[in-house]
Amino acid sequence: MARTFLTGGSLVLADRIVGGQTLVIEGERIVEIAGGPRAVTAGETRVDVSGCLVVPGFIDVHVHGAAGTDVLDGPGAVAAVAAALPRWGVTAFCPTSIACAPAALEAFLDAVGRLRAAPVSSGRARVLPAHLESNFLNPEFRGAQPAACLRVPATTAAAADGEFSSADILRVVDGRKADVGIFTLAPEIDGGLALTRSLVAAGVRVSLGHSGATFEEGEAAIAAGARHATHLFNRMRPMTHREPGLAGAVLASEDIAAELICDGCHVHAAMLRVAIAAKQPSRIMAITDGTAGSGLPTGSRATLGGQAITVGDVARLADGTTAGSVATMDRVFRCLVGDCGFDVVQAAHMTSTTPARELGLLGHGVIAVGAVADLVVLGSRLEVVSTWIGGVQGFTVQP
Repeated sequence: MARTFLTGGSLVLADRIVGGQTLVIEGERIVEIAGGPRAVTAGETRVDVSGCLVVPGFIDVHVHGAAGTDVLDGPGAVAAVAAALPRWGVTAFCPTSIACAPAALEAFLDAVGRLRAAPVSSGRARVLPAHLESNFLNPEFRGAQPAACLRVPATTAAAADGEFSSADILRVVDGRKADVGIFTLAPEIDGGLALTRSLVAAGVRVSLGHSGATFEEGEAAIAAGARHATHLFNRMRPMTHREPGLAGAVLASEDIAAELICDGCHVHAAMLRVAIAAKQPSRIMAITDGTAGSGLPTGSRATLGGQAITVGDVARLADGTTAGSVATMDRVFRCLVGDCGFDVVQAAHMTSTTPARELGLLGHGVIAVGAVADLVVLGSRLEVVSTWIGGVQGFTVQP
């Protein structure tokens, strides 16, 4: 089998940065980390990455869209987002829906399932099981989630006006559990805690978010098996010294990992540092919460679950409501290093290693012998130079 040698760069390993090494890739795996340059023989390829950092490929567990496409835009939408993401160093992602009707949810999960079953493509980020920002959110903390699509888990009967019920949504989820990786809900709404328990029992990773839960309600949800928090601080009850709320429960518990939107806008850099100090990089997943506006110029128009958004410092609905970010994962990495002062090893943990471990992706999220060769090569300004998926270069900056 042909081998590829990445030489001249600095490798960001799990605990340190090493220079003067050659990363040897055979097939889709890293087979050797060799000291010094290596001679290349017939059938082997040498790629010079001198002056660059080689880090594990970024894994974004919360992304609604990119480059003008929202994952709920219809046939081909998830595939289009997957094809756009490698230019920003993403090698795997959880396509993320907002609250929607059962038919739209089923079509979305069908697309996710088909792409997960398809062969890995070097030009497309790996499609992981979906992240559902579900219909079971607190209306007072819904943000850009459409109010007309929100439901109460305890109310399962069909609506008199013919609109879909919570049972209709849960039937779709039950039929496609293998394609659901993360399920965001507000535990304090009627039936929220019972739904947490039933989803956990079914093997679904429950995430707490879009919630006005108190500290005690957050603790109860974690005790019920929730192990993930959706965009910590954003669309949650404010954390104060007398009422820490859900955010405080997440920060105080060792049992739950948390997403943080690291775009320099959604969460102040000081609060990012506070949260990461409390949880440690091993329990933080840095995310974009990216939308179809990610990667587009300021002033561009796009959609989020069919709702019009405008690109600015963040994505916004027509009424000015914040509707996700316009960040990309390379920007997230730069925010962690430049704005927050973390070193590149810590940043790599939060953008790759921790998401991989939390989602059970064996062999991903690290640079090590035997690991999958999903990699991103970063230049001196931490910009993406090239992205490798399964040992094949899927994106490179054109000279």
